[in-house]
Amino acid sequence: MSRIGRKPLYLPETVKLETYETSLKFTGPKGTLESVVPKGIKVEIKGSVINFTRDNNIPATRALHGLARRLAQNCVTGVTDGFSKDLLLVGTGYRVSPHAEGLSFSVGYSHPVIFKKVEGVTITTEGQDKIKVTGIDKQLVGQVAANIREIRKPEPYKGKGIRYVDEVILKKQGKTATKTAAV
Repeated sequence: MSRIGRKPLYLPETVKLETYETSLKFTGPKGTLESVVPKGIKVEIKGSVINFTRDNNIPATRALHGLARRLAQNCVTGVTDGFSKDLLLVGTGYRVSPHAEGLSFSVGYSHPVIFKKVEGVTITTEGQDKIKVTGIDKQLVGQVAANIREIRKPEPYKGKGIRYVDEVILKKQGKTATKTAAV
């Protein structure tokens, strides 16, 4: 049985739950999120405790057991605390500034790159080289942060680019390292 799937999910007092045939709707102080319950997974609610069980032992259903519980847990965490990702611009002259449409990036291209606002996510700048992406939907926050990082990925020789704050970039040696070793 799935270790994650068999754990009970405890609802805080501030979160209200509405159940539908194929989904669960969580409402909390930060907003409302909906979690889909896959076919073959049953939801049992006793007070403020939710348990997820599966109908059969088919591998596809077993794979969805832990997923269903984790998606519901992410909804509960999102409507109570929210999620955030921090990004950092590394490089000489790399900077970010607020723009009417969203954010304006100067990251070594011949023109500034405009990143448009996304509904459901708040993007703030802290100085000229830090970005904070916050929201209640974990998947959406992660996707927006990945799209911002995609503007200029960190390169492996000098480490310049847009990276997550806790990301470690493994640097490569340049061509000169092999030439001097051969001589």
